[in-house]
Amino acid sequence: MLTRTSTQSLTGQLADRFSERIRNRLLAPGARLPSVRECARQQGVSPHTVVAAYDQLLAQGLVEARRQRGFYVRDSAAAGGGLETASTRSTPAPAPVPLVAADASALIRGMFHRPSDKPQPGMGVFPSDWLESTFMPAAVRRVTSSKALQELSLQYGEPAGDGGLRRSLSTKLAGINVPAAPEQIVTTIGATHALDIVSRTLLRAGDPVMVEEPGWALEFARLEALGMRILPVPRKADGPDLEVMERYCTAGDAHKPKLFVSVSVLHNPTGYSLTPGSAHRVLQLANRHDFHIVEDDTYSHLAPEHATRLSALDGLQRTIYVGGFAKILAPNWRIGFLAASPALVGRLLETKLLATLTSPALFERALAWCIDQGQLRRHAERIRVRLDGARGRTVKLALAAGCTLASEPAGLFGWVDTGVDTDALTQRMLDEGYLLAPGSLFHARRPPTTLMRINFATAQDATFWKVFARVRDQL
Repeated sequence: MLTRTSTQSLTGQLADRFSERIRNRLLAPGARLPSVRECARQQGVSPHTVVAAYDQLLAQGLVEARRQRGFYVRDSAAAGGGLETASTRSTPAPAPVPLVAADASALIRGMFHRPSDKPQPGMGVFPSDWLESTFMPAAVRRVTSSKALQELSLQYGEPAGDGGLRRSLSTKLAGINVPAAPEQIVTTIGATHALDIVSRTLLRAGDPVMVEEPGWALEFARLEALGMRILPVPRKADGPDLEVMERYCTAGDAHKPKLFVSVSVLHNPTGYSLTPGSAHRVLQLANRHDFHIVEDDTYSHLAPEHATRLSALDGLQRTIYVGGFAKILAPNWRIGFLAASPALVGRLLETKLLATLTSPALFERALAWCIDQGQLRRHAERIRVRLDGARGRTVKLALAAGCTLASEPAGLFGWVDTGVDTDALTQRMLDEGYLLAPGSLFHARRPPTTLMRINFATAQDATFWKVFARVRDQL
């Protein structure tokens, strides 16, 4: 909050607050700042103070004034802003950041720039104390003995990834009925890297790609940055909207989708899981219209083994399975993997080699030990039990605060209807030290919405919901 006891003026504090949010993408290019009168009311200052703060932002080149419309974040803010000078006029302006990419980066940057030490309902990971363990340090110590460390450090690892880990992953996948020999698995630097390898292997700029909506903002942004044409597919409780997919597939050869990206199990942000009937129809559509399916199973550790997966039904013929361990193990252990058909895995490996040559064998070997010893399985079981309790408490608090649930609560995330514009709500809650995930972030073209995604593990704080209710009522 702004404070009159600070050595900095109220004007300077307010200008610095907006400047930090703009530079960290918590206010994206094109976003409208609150009106002078509204900002003065929100911050408890005079309109004169707000006008002076906005003037400072104008001088820094971070915002622009639009006649009779208000103040907006400049598109050039991503490049650092600043007024044009004689020394900069000849420098070509950088390409504008795509809308989806700019919006996605706001939430991503929030992972690294927490607004306060309060629990953050908009975060996409478990609290750090949930992930603490003794087996991870033990695993690292095992693979960093003098002899092992020398072996791992003085030569490149296997191009496809550590052989021991790929054997462990093959066994693990068999447990959920996904048939993948070690030779069909390629390790990656996180699941996002695996998705990127698939895109760069199978697609070219301009290709149409079907992506579930709502969906993970980073996937929209990543595909847009690669020049793909995004075809949003509404996600329903039982699976993707098959009628919409059919229309895309029959729109003509020039518009036929080349790929469909899906989170079958514990979909982000709704928590939905695919039903067997819907899965069979999706696979029939893929066979009939000749497109591949990328199945992102990031939340597999939180789901029952019998959950329906496209890769299990298809046997990795048209499907490519993607998994990772950041959510359940440690966000900074960037280990992911993909599994594909023998005919395709060689091409995917070539793309990995061009980008990273190999992946870090040390952590891969440590992870293999965690899997083989059953440590990861037991850890995941403990997390699931704890999450079940947190989910129940959070749902009660959300309902008591006047929210409704837009989908049946499941997994890590809840899809909540607040009754107000969550873009505006997000900016106001930042003033209170809370980072939210507004629903517009999970759509390809960011329409206004009253929905937001909450993390059940970090939203079970009664104080947050009291602040939320007060701020929402003010809106």
